[in-house]
Amino acid sequence: LRFFWQEKRGLRELRVLENLKSSVFETNELVLPKCEQAMHGSLNETFKRLQAANSIIQRVQEREHEARKLHEDRLLAREEKRVGHWEELMKEQQNKQAEVDEEYRKAREHLKEQYSEMEKELAKYVSF
Repeated sequence: LRFFWQEKRGLRELRVLENLKSSVFETNELVLPKCEQAMHGSLNETFKRLQAANSIIQRVQEREHEARKLHEDRLLAREEKRVGHWEELMKEQQNKQAEVDEEYRKAREHLKEQYSEMEKELAKYVSF
């Protein structure tokens, strides 16, 4: 009886091992290639999407750089224009100051002459 049970047990173990061998073979020959193919397909698709995203990001960065450069150029042009206006204003102020100084000098000279004339006239009346 013992021999019979051992033989039956041995047959069961043999069937389990054959089933296991069959599963391993099926996994190696069918499942793994399909998984590998699916993985490669997914990775290729992911890589293509990453490349497309990278290309879009580069274009966006280039546009941002161009926009920033344009903005900086405009700011620089405005600054140069403002400096030009300031210099022009300062020249105008200097010219106006020179005009006022000249008018003041002339008025002073005129008053000086006028007072000199008045002193001469007064001197005539004082001598009487």
